[in-house]
Amino acid sequence: MVVEIAALNAGHAYQAAMVRRIALWHALPQLPDLHTPVEDEAFWQTNLLMKCTVLGAFIDDRLAGVIAYGNGWIEQLYVLPDVQGIGIGTRLLSLAVRDMDDVRLWTFQQNRRARAFYEARGFSSVEETDGSGNEEGEPDMLYHWHRLPEPVYSADSLRN
Repeated sequence: MVVEIAALNAGHAYQAAMVRRIALWHALPQLPDLHTPVEDEAFWQTNLLMKCTVLGAFIDDRLAGVIAYGNGWIEQLYVLPDVQGIGIGTRLLSLAVRDMDDVRLWTFQQNRRARAFYEARGFSSVEETDGSGNEEGEPDMLYHWHRLPEPVYSADSLRN
């Protein structure tokens, strides 16, 4: 299976919104449906695509995963349920952290698979909330990752 990563544009907004909806509701089917698909598409077009780097993972021309990131934040990272576990999320996340030294993101507390995914990639939970700060009203967690400084070697230390 060949996975191609490419920058997304406004023409991909509806597909990106659908990847998010499908993946999120698969993980947390109890979440309320607060927006229509058209509203979700508009959010991608007028917010994420305008303010973030947005990449998509394509399998046979089908958008299978998305990430939106910038300014030290992962705003969105979703992979369709039928292709989770084959490295798409890891590839997308690695591109984001390559571009940023200090990264934060929110995920819902009940999304144990997402939490395990981030923790396995070096993210640490730094805050838990009761959900009063998000529109779903769902308790969430703030995760943080930072790049460790590169070791500095002197010519003398390399000889030893």
